[in-house]
Amino acid sequence: RMMNENNNAFKNVRRKPGLQIWTVNKMQMDPVPPQAFGNFFEGDCYIISENKGSRQSADIHYWVGRTSSQDEQGAAAIYVTQLDEYLGGSPVQYREVQGYESPRFRSYFKNGLIYKKGGVASGFNHVETNAYNVLRLLHVKGRKDVTATEVEVSWSSFNKGDIFLLDIGKAIVQWNGPQSNRREKLKAVLLAQDIRDRERGGRAQIGVVEGGDERSSPELMKFLTTVLGPKPAQLKEATSDDVPDSAQKNSVRLYHVYDNSGNLVIQEVAKQPLTQDLLKSSDCFILDNKGSSVMVWKGKKASKEERQGAMNRALSYIKAKKYPASTTVEVMAEGAESAIFKHLFKSWTDRDQTQGLGTTHNVGKIAKVDDGKFDVMELHARPELAAQYRMVDDASGDVKVWCIENLELAEIDPKTYGQFYGGDCYLVLYSYKRAGQQQYILYMWQGRHATSDEIAASAFQAVNIDNKYNGAPVQVRVVMGKEPRHFLAIFKGKLIIFEGGTGRPGVVNPAKDARLFQVRGTNELNTKATEVVARAASLSSNDVFLLKTDNISYLWYGKGCNGDEREMGKAMSDVLSRHEKRVVMEGQEPAEFWIALGGKGSYASDRRFEREEPLHSPRLFECSNQTGRFKITEVDDFAQCDLDEDDVMLLDTWEELFLWIGNSSYEYETKEALNSARDYLRTHPAGRDPDTPIIFVKQGYEPPTFTGWFNAWDPHKWSVTSHEQPQKDTKTLQRDNMGLSKKGWEALPLSVPRALCTAEVSLTVSHPLCSDWQDYLSDLDFENLLSTTRADFQRLPKWRQNDLKKKAGIF
Repeated sequence: RMMNENNNAFKNVRRKPGLQIWTVNKMQMDPVPPQAFGNFFEGDCYIISENKGSRQSADIHYWVGRTSSQDEQGAAAIYVTQLDEYLGGSPVQYREVQGYESPRFRSYFKNGLIYKKGGVASGFNHVETNAYNVLRLLHVKGRKDVTATEVEVSWSSFNKGDIFLLDIGKAIVQWNGPQSNRREKLKAVLLAQDIRDRERGGRAQIGVVEGGDERSSPELMKFLTTVLGPKPAQLKEATSDDVPDSAQKNSVRLYHVYDNSGNLVIQEVAKQPLTQDLLKSSDCFILDNKGSSVMVWKGKKASKEERQGAMNRALSYIKAKKYPASTTVEVMAEGAESAIFKHLFKSWTDRDQTQGLGTTHNVGKIAKVDDGKFDVMELHARPELAAQYRMVDDASGDVKVWCIENLELAEIDPKTYGQFYGGDCYLVLYSYKRAGQQQYILYMWQGRHATSDEIAASAFQAVNIDNKYNGAPVQVRVVMGKEPRHFLAIFKGKLIIFEGGTGRPGVVNPAKDARLFQVRGTNELNTKATEVVARAASLSSNDVFLLKTDNISYLWYGKGCNGDEREMGKAMSDVLSRHEKRVVMEGQEPAEFWIALGGKGSYASDRRFEREEPLHSPRLFECSNQTGRFKITEVDDFAQCDLDEDDVMLLDTWEELFLWIGNSSYEYETKEALNSARDYLRTHPAGRDPDTPIIFVKQGYEPPTFTGWFNAWDPHKWSVTSHEQPQKDTKTLQRDNMGLSKKGWEALPLSVPRALCTAEVSLTVSHPLCSDWQDYLSDLDFENLLSTTRADFQRLPKWRQNDLKKKAGIF
């Protein structure tokens, strides 16, 4: 019946990209006007559809208010299931609880969420533009994900660590707690401006009071005390921004959940690491992500009743496990899995995905890549291609190599470039040009058998080289045997890794009767030879091997290798040995071959394995100590503007981890971020390789292998010169600059002091608003604040820049 009543509403669901929101009112779906997006009544439930404009058509969320009724919650859940069916069953469904919203949900509302008291059923209405009969106090929390909750209009609601907005319709006064930070202040200003523009048609004045310097804003304080009464001598202490961590300490587990004669049956299938083949199309499964979230996977051949009951099964499971009611729930169909869901499996292959470097994959925001040779100009022009290939260029730049000797740097003879010994540590500086600017990558290769002192010395010497180039190099730690693609490419098919020993001059390595090298690669950009134990068990039918003895070298071709691999093996054998080379085909080995290997034995001779790494969508995390406790938070639907200059950011592209270091981040955050990155790999449910490369990238020196994972990367975002910075002193905000006429002030409540209506308001705004504010705004915040892009703003004459700043209320 409910479906029939809402057929018209469903028919109006837009198929093009964008956001649509409905509230559940008297068991009906009522659309919410766009100007009210981000406002949520605590007594209501909402349905949110975000169309991506891609194969995975939409995400559907239903939001549960803190005081909403069970009937409304049930109706919302039913509508979400029906809307999912209407859209073909492909959307991912999310259940959101007030105060515990998922990163994806919060990403839709960049200026923050506003929790309003009451509900539509109680007679409250959503936003009416240009309505000024308002009196409310908003408690604002959060540096990145901002929430504003309506609280009692009283000084008793205030505390020293947060920000409060007193909104009376024609005026919004922002009070900054003395312990709040600049990022929080900026976010609160943007929220106040968003309220002014969406709810008041741009006709409201905004004032800011610094709680630690209220004497500098006497008129605004008079305004606050008139509305709130005299300010008490002491306010409450700051409260933590952290949401309690409800994650359990157990493993990620997969369950088959089904109904048996009215009883819920929970049957464990497996625990981490999970593999994709555990999911059967004929059934529905629940994945328990350590209690922090519950995900339901619907097989495409599961019955209609099972698919429609997936959300209720998840809620029943949460009750059975006695998890908090706020536990996040995701429901997804086979073929439309979320990126986080895929990340919990050891490997994942999407439908129609093919294997091999350069073939087509759909990887998040990354475009399809055609097979072919590298074109350096195309790599520079298309950073998404550089990111996909993990190549900043075609490896034709300059290379300089040092070895650690006696804990100091010793230059290596260029004739031996590419030869790395497991008993040594090396620094490799690669320099190239992009857009006429010199760029650097500093690789720190650490041998498996190097001493701890040598490893520490390599890190210390890397810092010295980094300082020599003013912090410009991108630093990449390379673990022996885990060399990234670009590292292979710069040695042009001549990279040789010796298991032990040293390449230091004057040192004689122990003699061996035979040495065996495994050669992998199809061209100069991806080939390396790795020494393995000289035994038959080390062979593999998939590869080329070089067996080097005192008198002769054997070039062994496995049945699974192709012509390109044989050619690269032949070229590598000329570097490794000056002896006569004898080509040996698998299955035609002479007796001397097996004797050199210590006898014939079994080895990996199965059909050719697929060696292509599984591709996963990239994920971005914020690593911050701003709240006084080190914390890692995922950023959903990320963009360049989400890179916070005050913090360290972790970008996981599966084959490597990038640690992006903001210019204003603390050294403690960098250290903790590195430790957390290692823990992240070690404890990852998919059983990640703990030696995955971790790459350090400094703000302003990002390589295309990093920027390519971001849409519309702006290389000039952080290139503001010193003469363009605004002056660092107190500014005066005038009534005329806030877009408010004298007649408008006459309509304010009588309790508002007349002095604020007619006099010039002297207002101290500490940085980030009027000192070096420009440095601390993301591109999105900058554009929201000044209604122009950063690049366009910088091209304007000075008088025009000042005019825009005045209109925004920051000059």
